[in-house]
Amino acid sequence: MENKEKIENFKFNKLEIHPNAIVHPNAQLDDGVSVSQGAIIGPNVVIGSGTQVGPNSIIEGKTILGKNNKIYPNVFLGLEPQDLKYKGGNTDLIIGDNNTFRECVTVNKATYEGEKTIIGNNNLMMAYTHIGHNCDLGNNIILSNSVQVAGHVKIEDNAIIGGCLGIHQFVHIGYLSMIGGMTRVSRDVPPFCLAEGHPGRLRGLNKVGIKRSGLIEKRNLDLKLLLKTWHLLFKSDYVISEALEVALRNKLDFSSAKLCEFIKESISKTRRGPLPAGHS
Repeated sequence: MENKEKIENFKFNKLEIHPNAIVHPNAQLDDGVSVSQGAIIGPNVVIGSGTQVGPNSIIEGKTILGKNNKIYPNVFLGLEPQDLKYKGGNTDLIIGDNNTFRECVTVNKATYEGEKTIIGNNNLMMAYTHIGHNCDLGNNIILSNSVQVAGHVKIEDNAIIGGCLGIHQFVHIGYLSMIGGMTRVSRDVPPFCLAEGHPGRLRGLNKVGIKRSGLIEKRNLDLKLLLKTWHLLFKSDYVISEALEVALRNKLDFSSAKLCEFIKESISKTRRGPLPAGHS
């Protein structure tokens, strides 16, 4: 009976904390949080209700976790960025609700004072994924096994990233895009697009993803017009800036307008530009 009591989790204030876990007294844990054996929670961490922290995971820095996140074993969140410019600044990692961090995922906090690394809601980070400093991830994103995301990358809602690939720093991944496994992602991937290859190339529209999203019915997405706009931007004889001017003269639905707006920003001087089109 005595041995059984020793291995039981401590339960207080509706928390469940294993006796071999280390939770700093200044950490803020809401009701319903569970912390497994060997996990370490630092002094500036805030964890929302229903979040589960798996064995041997470490959450440090100014990290805020929302509700109902599931953290599997050996996940490291909020540690110092792997950036030589980091000088100990007071930076944040902000994570929303209902995210899943599978085994050995690492997410770094930002580099400079006052900056943030941000992850939204309902995302799945599969095993061995790394998300670098100052990244900004939206909602409903899937990062497959061993995706390596460099610093300052932005990934928009509903993107699906295949396994065993790297995303170059400052790249933007567009809404409802899909990237095949082992692709070299060195430039932006526009919304609604498929990308694949080494080097990475655009292969057309993510037609299956678009149809499954319900946007055709819910928002009257014009798939034929989007396909026409894509071909004008990436397959015509125009350079992309000229093609964009031609496209914007037309009456566009929200999807084609979103694609054009992304391209306009992507070809600006501060961005890396979109991946070129390859053979579909």
